[in-house]
Amino acid sequence: MEGRVKGKKEHIRETGKTGETGENANLQVSNTQMQEIGMLDTIGPRSLEVIEEDCDVMSACETRPYPLVVDRAKGSIVTDLDGKDYIDFVAGIAVLNAGHSNPAVNTAISAQLEKMTHCCSADFFAEPPLKLARKLRELSGYAKVFYCNSGTEAVEAAIKLATWKTGKQNLIGFYNAFHGRTLGSLSLTASKARQKEHFPGIRTVHTHYAYCYRCPLNLEYPGCGVECVKQIENLIFRKELNPEDTAAVFVEPIQGEGGYIVPPPEFHKELRKICNDNDVLLAADEVQAGCFRTGPFLAMENFGVKPDISCLAKALGAGLPMGAMLADASLMDWPPGVHSNTFGGNLLASAGSLAALEFMEKEKTGAHARTLGSHIQQRLRELQDSYPCIGDVRGLGLMIGAEIVKPDKSIDPITRDKIVREGYKQGIMLLGCGESVIRFSPPLVMTEEEADVGLERFEEAVKRGVG
Repeated sequence: MEGRVKGKKEHIRETGKTGETGENANLQVSNTQMQEIGMLDTIGPRSLEVIEEDCDVMSACETRPYPLVVDRAKGSIVTDLDGKDYIDFVAGIAVLNAGHSNPAVNTAISAQLEKMTHCCSADFFAEPPLKLARKLRELSGYAKVFYCNSGTEAVEAAIKLATWKTGKQNLIGFYNAFHGRTLGSLSLTASKARQKEHFPGIRTVHTHYAYCYRCPLNLEYPGCGVECVKQIENLIFRKELNPEDTAAVFVEPIQGEGGYIVPPPEFHKELRKICNDNDVLLAADEVQAGCFRTGPFLAMENFGVKPDISCLAKALGAGLPMGAMLADASLMDWPPGVHSNTFGGNLLASAGSLAALEFMEKEKTGAHARTLGSHIQQRLRELQDSYPCIGDVRGLGLMIGAEIVKPDKSIDPITRDKIVREGYKQGIMLLGCGESVIRFSPPLVMTEEEADVGLERFEEAVKRGVG
């Protein structure tokens, strides 16, 4: 085995390829770059086998920022295929809120597995999706639930409900937003041009989100009076769309892929008022921010606003594919067959989701997210004093972003990506978001000790990344 591994690494060093068809390699960091930045020798023998075959057979559209091959996990610790442990600041992109391999979730899934895995709950009645719907009604205050499999499907369902109910077809979204990659949700997405090029879309007009660290209108909060959101009335409804033809505004409580951008308190309240005044629905994409990540069950609760529609996924399924669209009965009164989903409300996913929600509610993980989130932000701000490349620290609960900047405070994605890769070498899992941000979205069960060790490793990664 040692000889084979050495041969593979020499092949990569010589050719810059992981295999015979290395031109299709789907590592975001090319293999030549891996050699140059010293990551090649971090790959263990079993991991190298997986990476080589993966890069030959998987679609090249996947983005892998470093060569981590995961094998197992518990709580906030992920172990790779060769036995190395990593402190997880990613949680599968805010999916494992209840922690990896949560015993309560595993028990619920195993019990349901013994009965049956699927019945198509769109056509037949079953207890697991009903029990979950009761819990969602209790936690969210919405009366009706529609199940699907992912965040983009939840947003698609919300688009269809909004246009069906109102009889209008136009939508409003925000720059930097990410709502998914299917064609309807992609119309609302305005994160990266590459995500949208060559694809058709629904008529959508975008406006500015409250990105106060880099105000797109060159104004200062609070004197700006949240002019960014007021442009919906002051500009869009005058120049672009008539509200009589506009079905809904779609917004993230906190922008996720756009850079973990937290708007000021007035932003969502003003948006709610504009929608009310113009008879336009307000739909919240809670896919990344929901399920206690910011403290309350729904992140919009932080702002004292209840949208007409809310979309959930990611952490809702506790690792299994699960999405949901929530609305009140007066809105979700469409007749049978207008929309449906074969796997929505899957029995295994429903059982796991209910167990995860009950666990997080019982263990008060929302309160823990607030406390630990404040601790992590404080530690990051202390690092900010020593490392000027950390330009901004922001977040709510355990949805935290650290923006990496150049000396003139402009974005610095190159250094950001170096820090993320150095973090991997130090034994922490990080991912970027936005143009120049590192996100911290760990499992909500992470301990303060784990966070502190992880942040010590993060500091070392920053040192090496800017060195």
